[in-house]
Amino acid sequence: MKRVEAVIKPFKLEDVKDALAEIGITGMTVSEVKGYGRQKGHSELYRGAEYVVDFLPKIKMEMVVTDESVEQVTSTIVEAARTGKIGDGKIFVSEIEQIIRIRTGETDNEAV
Repeated sequence: MKRVEAVIKPFKLEDVKDALAEIGITGMTVSEVKGYGRQKGHSELYRGAEYVVDFLPKIKMEMVVTDESVEQVTSTIVEAARTGKIGDGKIFVSEIEQIIRIRTGETDNEAV
């Protein structure tokens, strides 16, 4: 089992969610986060004063998938989230040792 974490632009959330649903991924956790990478934020003008916005709003999507579906999930996220501009985001894939569904006690593949 693998955990796939994707940090994407907020306006791409629905596109990515719909694309993942088309390939059978329905369970995920979504969080509003802030961060920056190479774009290092930007400057804004507010009431005549310029200030720097260091942390930009992003969406973090987390899902656990089978080892066999990781490649399809990551390529689907890339296709749906890509704008071609700086700040499109990142995908992180990590190993999951164990999963337990609290309600039923099911473990691992049955718990997904």
